Amino acid sequence: MRVLVVEDNDDMRRFLQRVLVSRGHEFVGATDGTDAVELAGSFKPELILMDLSLPIMDGLEATRLIRAMPEMQAIPIIAVTAHALSADEARARAAGCSGFLSKPYNIKDLLQTIANVTPLPVSEPDTLA
Repeated sequence: MRVLVVEDNDDMRRFLQRVLVSRGHEFVGATDGTDAVELAGSFKPELILMDLSLPIMDGLEATRLIRAMPEMQAIPIIAVTAHALSADEARARAAGCSGFLSKPYNIKDLLQTIANVTPLPVSEPDTLA
């Protein structure tokens, strides 16, 4: 599975890269919403993990722009954010997110959230390879 991870925190982006690559997924990272929109069009991800608090363009606007691309309308987008209120989830879903994951989270929560929005297999080893 090709996964676009949009995360401005270097440590969190590297963590997600290790988790995803260790499970055989292709990874590309973006650090802001503008890069996310550009990479979504060129990388053609099968899943997007979208931080909502980003520099230049926030994750909600980036999600709206990605959803406006005909080829990206069915791609699952999971909002990954420290904003954990139900109103935050409602805003994310209104922008086009298919799933919602509050920080901090563990690997099991991440994999379960991915499994909830995509039919593609996600293995669940407890350790990173």
